[in-house]
Order: sequence, then structure tokens, then C-alpha cells
Amino acid sequence: MCGIVGYVGGRPVRDLLLAGLSKLEYRGYDSAGISVIADGHIEAVRAVGNLSALQAKLVGEDALAASNGSVAVAPRPATTGIGHTRWATHGRVSEENAHPHYDSRDRVHVVVNGIVENYMALKERLMADGSVFTSETDAEVIAHLVAAHYVDDLADAVRAAYAELEGHYAFVAMSLDEPEVLVGARKECPLIIGRGEGEQFVASAVPGFLAQTRQIQYLENGEIVVLRPEGVQITTAAGDEVQRAVETVDWDEETAEKGGYDTFMLKEIHEQADAVADTLFDRTARGDGVDLDEQDALDEAILAGVKRIVVVACGTAYHAGLIGRYAIEEWARVPVEMDIASEYRYRNPVVGAGDLVIGISQSGETADTLAAMRLARERGATVLAITNTRGSQATRDADGVLYTRAGLEVGVAATKTFVCQVAVMYLLALRLAELRGTLPAPRIAELVAELKRLPHCIDELIEGCEARIEAIAETCWKADFFLYIGRHVGLPVALEGALKLKEISYISTDAYAAGEMKHGPIALLDEATPVVCVATRSPVLDKLVSNIQEARARGAHVIAVTTAGDGVVEAHVDATIAVPATDWMLQPILAVIPLQLLAYAIARNRGLNVDQPRNLAKTVTVE
Repeated sequence: MCGIVGYVGGRPVRDLLLAGLSKLEYRGYDSAGISVIADGHIEAVRAVGNLSALQAKLVGEDALAASNGSVAVAPRPATTGIGHTRWATHGRVSEENAHPHYDSRDRVHVVVNGIVENYMALKERLMADGSVFTSETDAEVIAHLVAAHYVDDLADAVRAAYAELEGHYAFVAMSLDEPEVLVGARKECPLIIGRGEGEQFVASAVPGFLAQTRQIQYLENGEIVVLRPEGVQITTAAGDEVQRAVETVDWDEETAEKGGYDTFMLKEIHEQADAVADTLFDRTARGDGVDLDEQDALDEAILAGVKRIVVVACGTAYHAGLIGRYAIEEWARVPVEMDIASEYRYRNPVVGAGDLVIGISQSGETADTLAAMRLARERGATVLAITNTRGSQATRDADGVLYTRAGLEVGVAATKTFVCQVAVMYLLALRLAELRGTLPAPRIAELVAELKRLPHCIDELIEGCEARIEAIAETCWKADFFLYIGRHVGLPVALEGALKLKEISYISTDAYAAGEMKHGPIALLDEATPVVCVATRSPVLDKLVSNIQEARARGAHVIAVTTAGDGVVEAHVDATIAVPATDWMLQPILAVIPLQLLAYAIARNRGLNVDQPRNLAKTVTVE
């Protein structure tokens, strides 16, 4: 995801910013930029692509300045600045949409992570007051808002702006009128302070300044920090001063890139709330429905008239498609077929005009999925790609694209990319329902509100269930076989949970529709068998309880993922993990998280490398 760095002190700032940004490249980005205060003005340089593109542009500007004779007398180097790496969410990948952003008078510059949910209302008001916007982003509104509140104190202006902003974000602002001051604000997105002698740093993650200092202070949610060369002041949003201890980190660079987590996989599990929020944010902004009007999205007339949908995908993406099938058929009443991409490409499928074929691929480079998409398009179908990677082959082979906005995922076993794929399928299902008139408006608004709650539910769930899952893992990590079961939308979750366990623990694991238990898999059960059941709220929960009783009658140890407050399953199982209550169709996006954590805990108990499991690759580019 996006990265922030900032510095104020006595050293030349440009190289410090570039070095800090280079340490945040692991987060993923598609554009970058820096702003520095130099000789009475702010110099801003932004570029599309990786940091080498930004560095090349800086070299070019230096050469141009030299050829114009503007550096005959060497200026004092800039010592205050901010930098940013952007992973596009709102607005296409372009230099105009890259950070830093600035106000109409070019006196306030900001770098921003996260989302501003009420940016459109603020933007309309600011434009009416004379602000001129130059980007398509939500982030730019912060620069204009801070400038609108600025009198003679940047910290006061940031506090006033913060009071008006809605969403989850972190930002750092600087003003030409206070050239030795940076002000940062945090609302749910991380922001960390690096302390030095006569210099201070700020970044979205410790690697942004780890090479310069190991003395840090964590900014808490709802706090604002003022950085000057001589020191740091932390306050609440209301302006009350906060005392915060300075800590010393002893991380190496690899640990720093993991944000202090033991592994990338665990870090990425914890990033799922932010990833889902980024995937949903502007697409659910109006509250009463869903918008898919990205630059690359399909013509909605095609969506309104589609006769049949076919989803092609592999592995985890296939499971996301299965959940999407349930949602599309339930809400939009369009028939959906699922196909494993590697089979679809060879079975001479019946497909053509009037069909929508959706190819789901995290990387956008999965060979079998690409081949299936091309085959469908050659036969006259409309093809939609769902991917996390801009510029990937899938985006070039499709008629339209929906991006998952999960950010870079390093762990081979997909976690945050999966929940974002499911979120996009929900968005598509709701937009289809709107266009086709298959759900009443109040029901759509209710589902949109529940979607927008999901990031908070994910945070609550992870915080509350990790210790319980570790305790459960202690009871079963030595087992040599697991069975996962589920019904309706719980079945794809069971399939995905089983896949996670296979991928990182190497335990033989099967997953079945619970109603199929007596058609074979029940023969595998005995007293040593852990059975993991996805038993969240659904119209078939009572049927599932019967299947659980069948498993327990054979002596199996049953672990159930349930919905908090239901109280239906607990008496019939050996252990439960409850997820927050939401609409039953949306429960899969929560129910999969305990299964990710269970697989993780079991694999760690077995001493395995969860980030790089044997025989697997992040992107499958061959058959």
C-alpha cells in the first residue's frame, strides 16, 4: 500500500527522502513523489512508475536548472521535506494523481495514506470558495482544507482540518510559511516518529527511517504530531498535549519490512481491514448503492443486459468466485457458472454473445486464467478481469477491469488478496442488482451499510480471536489429517480454509459440502480427526448442525466458526471461534480470517516457513 516519509532537520533532505521511500517499496506502489522547501519556495517532483523514474526526473530537472544558469551560486540545500509512494485507489495512475498534493497557492503540501470518505462534499465546498483542484484523488482535498484553515500556525490548521475529515487515513503536511515544521495526523492508518539529535523523522512504517535512527514514538489513533528540528510535540485532536515514551527498536531490515510481525503472512492478515476499506471506499460512497465507474470498468449497459455469467479462476481466486456466484444469483438473479480455468480452456465451452466471463487473478498473469479469458473473448463473450495488478496481462486482455486494491502481498499463501476479491464480487453483485432492479432500494442501502462496516469487523475479529486460535491450534497441530465442511456460502470458505492449511502446513486436508458427508468422506473420521466447520449464520444452519452431529458421533473433534450471539452451534462442537454478526451473505469475508489464523498457528507450531511454502510460487505463469 502507500508509503509516507518526512524529515525536518539540518541535513540535505532529498536523498534522505529517496532512501526512506526505497525502504517502503516492499509495500507496493505505482507512482512516487517528493516535496522539499528550498530557497523560499516548495519544489515538488512526481513520477509514474518506480523510484528510478522519480530519480531520473530529479536528475533531469537538476540538469535543466544548471543549463539555465540558475545554479551559478549553489543554494543552501533543502532540509525539510515529505515523500510518498502511491498505490492507486481513487483516480488512475498518473503524475497528476501522484503525491504530494498541494493547495491552489502552492503553499501547503501533503502526503496521505488511506481514504477520505467525505471528500466530495468537502471538495464542492472548497471549489465554491475558489480552490482549484488538479487531481482525481480524494487525498488532494486535505491540502486545500488545511490551507483554508491556515492563519499562522500549521498545527492549528491541521487540527481544524482533522475535525472535518471522515474516513481512515494518515497524513503529513508542511507549509512554506513555516519551513522548519512538519505536522502529521493519524486516524486508524499508522504513522510513526523517528527521533534524532537536531532532526526528526516521520513515516508510515519503521523502515522509512530505520537506517537513520532506532529511537521511535508511535502515534496513536486520533493524535496529531508537530515535528521541529529541536523536538516533537504530540497532542490529541483537541490540542491536549500527550506524553509518549521514546522506544528503541532492535529490528533488522527484514523485520522492519514486516512491521514488527514475525512473518509477512501474519502482517498481511492484519492488513486485511485496510485492504478491504480501500477496495470498498469510493465505490460505496453514496451509501444507497454501488458505483463501479472506474476508468477501466465495463459499460453498465452490458452489465444490465447480461444473460449469463461465467467465472474462470484458479486456487484461491476460484474460491472467491464461488462466493461471488452465491451473491450474484441471490441478489441480481443472473445465472452464474464456475469453471476452473485450467479445465475451461480445454473443454470446448459453449460461450458467446450475451455472456459475461469474469477472470479472477491476483497477479493478472495466471496462465490458465488468461487463456480461458482469451478463448471466451474470441467466441464473442464480454470479458471482465478482477485483479490486483495494474498493467498486468489480464488488464490488457479484458474488455473491462475491476481492481482489488489489496496492495503488495509478499506471502505466497493469499490472504488479503482473497478478501479483496470477495469484496469486489459483492460490489459487482450489488451493482448488477441495482441495474436490473432485482433488489428493493432499502435492501441495497442496508447491504451497502453492512459492507462499509466490514473493515471495522475485521479489526475487531483479529484483535479478539488470535489467542483463542493459538489455544485451539495447540490441541490439533500434530494431527495428520483434517476435514473441512460447510454449506451454501460456508462451503467456499471451507475450501479456502483447507487450501490454506495444505499450503503452509503440508497436512493432508479435504474439504466437502457438509451434505455430502455420508457419500464418502465420513469414512475418514475417527477420534483423531479434527473437523473444521464453517457454521456462521445462514438459512441452512440447522441442516449443518445435523452434519456436525454426524461427525461427532464418529468421535471427531469439531471446531466451528460461528456468528457471535447465535448460540445455535456451541452445544454440538468441541471449540468455537465467533466472528462479528453481519448480513449472512457477507459472513464469508469474516469467517475465512479465523481459518487463515488457524492454518498459520498450526504451521508455526510445526516449525515451517509460512511465507515461502515448499513447491509453491506466488504467480503461476505456466500450465
